Amino acid sequence: MTPLYVTRPQLPSLEDLQPLLEDIWSSRVLTNGGKYHQRFEAALAEHLGVQHVSLFTNATIALVTALQALRITGEVITTPYSFVATAHSLLWNGIRPIFVDIDEQSLNIDPAKIEAAITPQTTAILAVHCYGRPCNVEALQKIADTYGLKLIYDAAHAFGVCDAGGSLLRHGDLSIVSFHATKVMNTFEGGAIICPDRKSKERIDHLKNFGFVDEVTVVAPGINGKMNELQSAIGILQLDKIGDAISARQRVSARYREELSTVPGLRLLEDDPAITANYAYFPVLVERDFWCGRDELYEHLKRSAVFARRYFFPLITTFPMYRGISSAASSNLPVATRKADQILCLPLYPELSTIDQDRVVSALKGRGK
Repeated sequence: MTPLYVTRPQLPSLEDLQPLLEDIWSSRVLTNGGKYHQRFEAALAEHLGVQHVSLFTNATIALVTALQALRITGEVITTPYSFVATAHSLLWNGIRPIFVDIDEQSLNIDPAKIEAAITPQTTAILAVHCYGRPCNVEALQKIADTYGLKLIYDAAHAFGVCDAGGSLLRHGDLSIVSFHATKVMNTFEGGAIICPDRKSKERIDHLKNFGFVDEVTVVAPGINGKMNELQSAIGILQLDKIGDAISARQRVSARYREELSTVPGLRLLEDDPAITANYAYFPVLVERDFWCGRDELYEHLKRSAVFARRYFFPLITTFPMYRGISSAASSNLPVATRKADQILCLPLYPELSTIDQDRVVSALKGRGK
């Protein structure tokens, strides 16, 4: 029985990749802003409809660098419902994360919970577009403007997502996107910061290259966060076919929705017709009237070689490095705590066949118990 995973990384064809590899090999330019790096940055900016892009070796280093670029200190309000890199980036910068609960419907940070968490030490909000579903960007920006806070989006899941005004990545002071192998758009590993202006991009580009401005000038304690030429070349090829990949994801997602929308006790997140989605994930919530509990379902699916994932369980706030923070208490995070115990993300990738998808659906409905 073929194992089915939540994602199956898209790969460029070896035939398309070979001439680019030969060019890189012959040039001996492997990193430090080579021509493929430059081409990929420009292509991304055009594709996304944003002004400036700074490529990174991965999105975690991009998050760490974004906080440094904005000179964030003190406390930052964030969500407990995310991958650990979101909060880890704060600790790496010596910043204290302050956790607030999530919205019942979107599973994103709840703007209504933020103001009560603001203190004189608060300098920023770090929000996450979970599953590529947009935060309430208007409400978050209003809070940030009112209190003089920076607003950063961990947009790891949100490549290609658009609202009525254009790319979702244009919101906030900075947005960070991931090109990890599990993402809609991948360069095997990789990430980027979407920058609002050239001055911001220049500072970020210095920080990701040890702080170097030129051969003899270092202006900041930067890090080695550069994307190499091989990653960039892969990105160029992937970008050419991203439209087809997202369309295929949409078909898989629509079929899940058709098959599962009437299953008792299985709640699907609502689609927003005003949003151009990327169909990065297909999360479902296992509620009390489902035929079994979430963890029992998780194990049942594994016996059918369907390896769903509990994104995001356990909550970030349950890990030892965060448990001592008062805002990490489950009593402060009732919605996030409940959703983390219900969530399950199903296999979704362009090559998922209808036969294999039927296997997932059948197992969810309890057949073959």
